[in-house]
Amino acid sequence: MARGERRTGLAMMSLEAWRAGGSTFEWRGHHIFEKVDGRGDVLLLIHGFPTASWDWSTVWPELCARFRVITFDMIGFGFSAKPRCFEYSIRAQADLCEAVLARHDVGRYRLVAHDYGVTVAQELLARQRDRGASAIDRVGLLNGALFPETHRAALTQRLLASPLGPIVARLSSYRTFTATMRRIWGSHPVSDEELRAMWQLVIEGGGRAVLPALIGYMEERRRERQRWVGAIVHTKVPVRLVNGLDDPISGAHMVARYRELVASPDIAELRGVGHYPQVEAPDQVMRALLPFLERTS
Repeated sequence: MARGERRTGLAMMSLEAWRAGGSTFEWRGHHIFEKVDGRGDVLLLIHGFPTASWDWSTVWPELCARFRVITFDMIGFGFSAKPRCFEYSIRAQADLCEAVLARHDVGRYRLVAHDYGVTVAQELLARQRDRGASAIDRVGLLNGALFPETHRAALTQRLLASPLGPIVARLSSYRTFTATMRRIWGSHPVSDEELRAMWQLVIEGGGRAVLPALIGYMEERRRERQRWVGAIVHTKVPVRLVNGLDDPISGAHMVARYRELVASPDIAELRGVGHYPQVEAPDQVMRALLPFLERTS
């Protein structure tokens, strides 16, 4: 597909429709937005930074036709609470994942994660290994920094993680946001409508103020590298990596590292696709993920 050509296939749901189809619950004194639909085996979807569960709206109907699908906005994201006085961490988000699963009496489940959510998935796999239990049947991973040494953070991310973070967050605008997002897209261009919705998710509920706290995950990844990389390298759970190779943050260079560290890697490479495969090329993502997810472990 040439640059400037619109993609075909699955479309994104409006933010209003997405929110109307969800609900909220309270966790540690804060409201959390969740969305549940479909029947069958459970599939948990974990979104990335800095957007929210709405990123899955392109693939939601097709997944719900095959699974009981659960997703939610992590604390600090989207339509969930964004408290300023909260210790944001990957471990806290993994705690929230487990709380969501417990709310719905989920014992076993499949998992698909993107970006920041990939690191949350690594922590969930590490916990499963720690406990000697088996709850996760199989895992699909979309573009994310599995290895801190291959993470090429965008300039905005680096600035948010610096001492200037609070100032950068206050000065962030739709214009700077769109400039960053367009740079990490592949040849399937992001629409203005999609960018406006993503920006709304970022600023909802005073979201600018918590961006510097959320971005702490980059340092957390470096600190927890042994645990989280080990969770992927040594897992017995089937894992399929679906990667947009044109992603400047976690694209082809991350895939090369994955091949170096993971024995018998299962990889679906999407050429011309950037950092948001499920938004840019949902049809390709579904072709890569569904046969894998529908297998019985």
